[in-house]
Amino acid sequence: MSFACRLLTSLSLSAAFAVSAFAAAPKLNVLFLMADDFRPELASYGSPALTPNLNRLARRTLQFDRAYCQQAVCNPSRSSMLTGRRPDTLRLWNNGTHFRELNPDVTTLPLWFKEHGYHTRCVGKIFHNWHTKEKGDRRSWSAPEFLYYETHGEDDARVTGPLPPNIASPAPRKYTSVPLYECRDVPDEAYYDGRVAAEAVRVLAEVKDRPFFLAVGFWKPHAPFNAPKKYWDLYDRAKLPALNPARPIGAPEIAFHDGRELRGVPPNQVTFTPEQAAEIRHGYFANISYMDAQLGKVLDALDRSGVADRTIVTFVGDHGYHLGEHTQWGKTSNFEYDAGVPFFIGTPGSKHAGKRTSSLAELLDLFPTLAELAGLPKPPGVEGTSLVPVLNDPAKFVKPAAFTQHPRPAYFDREPDKQPKAMGVSVRTAAARYTEWRDWKSGEVIGRELYDNAQQPAELHNRADDPKFAKVRAEAEALLRKQFPIVKH
Repeated sequence: MSFACRLLTSLSLSAAFAVSAFAAAPKLNVLFLMADDFRPELASYGSPALTPNLNRLARRTLQFDRAYCQQAVCNPSRSSMLTGRRPDTLRLWNNGTHFRELNPDVTTLPLWFKEHGYHTRCVGKIFHNWHTKEKGDRRSWSAPEFLYYETHGEDDARVTGPLPPNIASPAPRKYTSVPLYECRDVPDEAYYDGRVAAEAVRVLAEVKDRPFFLAVGFWKPHAPFNAPKKYWDLYDRAKLPALNPARPIGAPEIAFHDGRELRGVPPNQVTFTPEQAAEIRHGYFANISYMDAQLGKVLDALDRSGVADRTIVTFVGDHGYHLGEHTQWGKTSNFEYDAGVPFFIGTPGSKHAGKRTSSLAELLDLFPTLAELAGLPKPPGVEGTSLVPVLNDPAKFVKPAAFTQHPRPAYFDREPDKQPKAMGVSVRTAAARYTEWRDWKSGEVIGRELYDNAQQPAELHNRADDPKFAKVRAEAEALLRKQFPIVKH
């Protein structure tokens, strides 16, 4: 054999070996963690909430201090996040319409991973799973979902033997079939999230030897506020942050809602006494710590699995929540309390683990970010922006703004004409939050709000008509109009 032939053979073998080695490189797994109705109420965001497991998650990830949902209610937020498309693109602004009714062929985040060789699993609440005729999104997962087709209003304590008494004060109403708040001395598995954690641990052990995308959706801190007693006992109610119920000065009435999720539907609404309000707030913090403990069980299982060093871990809330601030209870507004979410992404070996970034992020950015981190092709039609540059350099910004919106009535699909009367569109810039309320039919702007950074998250004074903030408003308005052009319906 001539030297040239030997050289060509050697180069061919070397190339073949290199390709084979590259192909054999293990794919990065994804552990996708989510909580429900969880505003950034945890220690690493400056809250007194007791969240030791989220604290350790923060130490292994990059924390985004300014991350936002696209709409502060479950179905639109989750549908947007998991398709990478905005609510306007999906034409989805309510809980009662399944995203596939209007977008039958849209590709979801887990489906994209499934189509690229991943084993995808769902434990708990990931897609919105009730109100709609179709439950979940079966095609996104490699196996049937677990504890997915339940409702929050049926998350009552389930134990073997006698049920311990409820030692909370009498709740003013029920959350469907469960008291709005209760405190029973029961084990973690008595409620949904304890069973979600146990199943997630089991599934992780089952899938760890193949590339996986495991989504674990915790039901708390969403109402009802009924964590096991030991989590209520973590808090001295008198030492929890004092409630300031004041509405922002100068805010338009349309910015608010009737809080029917917790208070009931008019005209049969309850008004919480100060004692009941304190019990609800206490219960929300107890729910947080209960959820945190279940999260810890999943993180422990990941650390035992032997694959933590090749697993991307992300944790988010689907939207924020009001606990009496601005006179509001629940979600469905464009205020910072509702729009802001906890947001963590951790990659194996990251030199920025444990750091924080002020870079603006949106939940729909998760889809392109995780796809890029896993080496998958860029998903078509996705409107989010990859945050990988921020993961590589937390000082970077990849977008000038984050956008949130919400209709009025908040639950318009439950009204006789089943369409919005107005839409509130909101932009969060590095300097402020600016919101326009527009008549649904004409597009006319019928209300404006502007809250500068010094007010976050309390937002107690609307500066939209303040000449001192004219430049801030003009810059924010330009960004808002670019994303949300004024249209008639």
